[in-house]
Amino acid sequence: MSTIVFFHAHPDDEASGTAGSMARAVQQGDRVIVVFATNGDHGEVPDDLREGETIVDRRRAEAQASAEVIGTHRVEWLGYTDSGMTGWEMNDAPGAFHGADLDEAAARLARILDEEEADVLVGYDWHGNYGHPDHVKGHPVTYRAAALARRRPRILEVTINRDLTARMMQAAQDAGMDMAFDPAGPADDGNPMGTPEKEIHWAVDVADQASTKRRALLCHASQKSDVGMITGFPENVFRQMFGMEFYREHGNPNGMVTGWPFTPLG
Repeated sequence: MSTIVFFHAHPDDEASGTAGSMARAVQQGDRVIVVFATNGDHGEVPDDLREGETIVDRRRAEAQASAEVIGTHRVEWLGYTDSGMTGWEMNDAPGAFHGADLDEAAARLARILDEEEADVLVGYDWHGNYGHPDHVKGHPVTYRAAALARRRPRILEVTINRDLTARMMQAAQDAGMDMAFDPAGPADDGNPMGTPEKEIHWAVDVADQASTKRRALLCHASQKSDVGMITGFPENVFRQMFGMEFYREHGNPNGMVTGWPFTPLG
């Protein structure tokens, strides 16, 4: 059994990014922990907030509901505020994750790694998949936390398969769907989305967990634009588009392998 810590920027990132791997790990008997850097307080504010309820209250509740769907054993929060998108004034607001001291943020994560004696730590690729400041910040925090931990975990970087996404978009267009998104175009920080397939090391088959991933996403109903778009695909299309999750691993030779990398090294 492995203990795997998934480190995400905002509540709902776990559902869209790694919920399939998380659910599969739980089903195989691994211990799964999710850690959120921020409360997601600059996400969409739903129309149905109750009196006295804040967007942070709602998103924390949604994250807990998602965890219950996936089977996640522990949910933790580093306590930073959402930095907003690239160029927003919130990027440099006091308490925002983007501007947090690297060692301080990493120490908060390392404490959880030590408590759990984590075998594997999952963070983001170098530009956070699509350039969101909090995702970008998550990359160095992941590596620094692993270095600070008493026992260094294996590090995996969740990423988006840029080439596969482009193929999917083309297939959708060929089928007459209105899908004009180009993953090779500039994302939030100006870089293309994700990683070219030739630079990805691991493809994890989560087709059997696709329905769980979909249900986890539906827990984050407050984020209607993103979650609504993703869950709007028919079940069979969703399974095809989100039935694989992709990871990089520093030091691995080029060449994508379909397998299960969530085991301790050595």
